[in-house]
Amino acid sequence: MLGKDLLVYLSLKYKGDFKKMVKAIHEKETVKDEVALEEIKKIKSKYITVLDDAYPEGLRNIYMPPLVLYYYGDISLLKSEEVRVAVIGSRECSDYGRDITKELVDPLARKHRIIVSGLARGIDGVAHDTCIKANGKTIAVLGSGIDYPYPASNKSLYEEIKKHHLLISEYPNKTEPIPDNFPARNRIVAGIAHKVLVTEAYVNSGTNITVLYALRQGKDVLAVPHEAKKNSACNRLIQDGAFLVESPEDVLYLTEK
Repeated sequence: MLGKDLLVYLSLKYKGDFKKMVKAIHEKETVKDEVALEEIKKIKSKYITVLDDAYPEGLRNIYMPPLVLYYYGDISLLKSEEVRVAVIGSRECSDYGRDITKELVDPLARKHRIIVSGLARGIDGVAHDTCIKANGKTIAVLGSGIDYPYPASNKSLYEEIKKHHLLISEYPNKTEPIPDNFPARNRIVAGIAHKVLVTEAYVNSGTNITVLYALRQGKDVLAVPHEAKKNSACNRLIQDGAFLVESPEDVLYLTEK
């Protein structure tokens, strides 16, 4: 059995759990070829492994590079020369956060920046939707199985991205999301993006995990300032050295090639 097939089978068996897959490889877990190949045939989505040329270079050297990526849509977006901008933020976004995200993402999409996000409620969904409406291209990184639309409120976005953009996950088939999946998902969001833009987040937010991964990977972080005394992670990021952005012009300049 090819090494690629082994990785895919282990991904199916362990539901994309990186640590369990690596342990199985190190312990040279016994795998029956006919069983593995039969399970692989059942996969509905497309997939690439870390052994494939199509695997994105931005993920090869990150912490726990996903061994298998399942996807629907245009995989070439991961190799595109266009700048990929991760737009991230709070699930419980305010009207201001929603409006500023739209204001910044629309010109980014029209100027051929590829918008990356996590298809979550709030800022993620606004970023994907705004990009699509501006006729741009977007990549959604799931914290659930590639065939498990989550959250249900974004199912229509899931279907649109699946057909016309790029939907990716390290979790196979209909793997249900668990809390640990989302921090893990964030390392992929940061890994495939060239820049990270935070439009609204709270100090104790999962958004900060994505930012930390981005900084470790040497990526620029951009943040929108917010009103004082509002528990804003954006303001804290700016204090710590993130680029302050207030207008589409700021973001376009900072996301040039």
